[in-house]
Amino acid sequence: MAETTAASGRTPDSTRRSERSRRAIFDAALALVGEVGFARTTVEGIAARAGVGKQTIYRWWPSKAAVLLDAYLDLAAGAAEDGEAALPDTGDLAADLRTVLRATVDELNDPRYEAPTRALTAEGVVDPVLGARFVERLLEPQLELYARRLRAAQDAGDVRPDVDPRVALELFVGPLTHRWLLRTRPLTHAYADELVGYALHGIAARP
Repeated sequence: MAETTAASGRTPDSTRRSERSRRAIFDAALALVGEVGFARTTVEGIAARAGVGKQTIYRWWPSKAAVLLDAYLDLAAGAAEDGEAALPDTGDLAADLRTVLRATVDELNDPRYEAPTRALTAEGVVDPVLGARFVERLLEPQLELYARRLRAAQDAGDVRPDVDPRVALELFVGPLTHRWLLRTRPLTHAYADELVGYALHGIAARP
């Protein structure tokens, strides 16, 4: 006969227990990276913080980077459920892009996202498998939202038909990411607005 819990008389739910452990591991990984940085975060530290054995972590993930990536994807998925999974389309392309870039600035400056994003970006450079998964699971879906909005703007006649949306979107997200990664200057809403103006209207002198 299966062993039952003394309090309820029911067989323990291993699926529920595994989910609790998974959530605890995700929370621990994100917290530790924010507190001590990725380099000083260890599987042992994550396990101790989560209250699980390190063998539990290694049963599900091959490395601390893999744990952090899944934790970050879970965090991003939760944020997506709270908002719209698309760029706004009010008919005003400039205003829509400013709205989204300002939200991106806020996210990159948010301690919950900043430390894990920096860690995964850096680790993805030296670990091509992790980097490819980071791009496929997180970056690519976000970039496609930009491309979709720019295609809609082409259909509306607001963007030239010969423009490649996948190249054009880099005019917005590329400089933002560059400034954030290198910390050359503060990442602000004003900067996001300037990017939109420069990208849509160019920098050459007008007649």
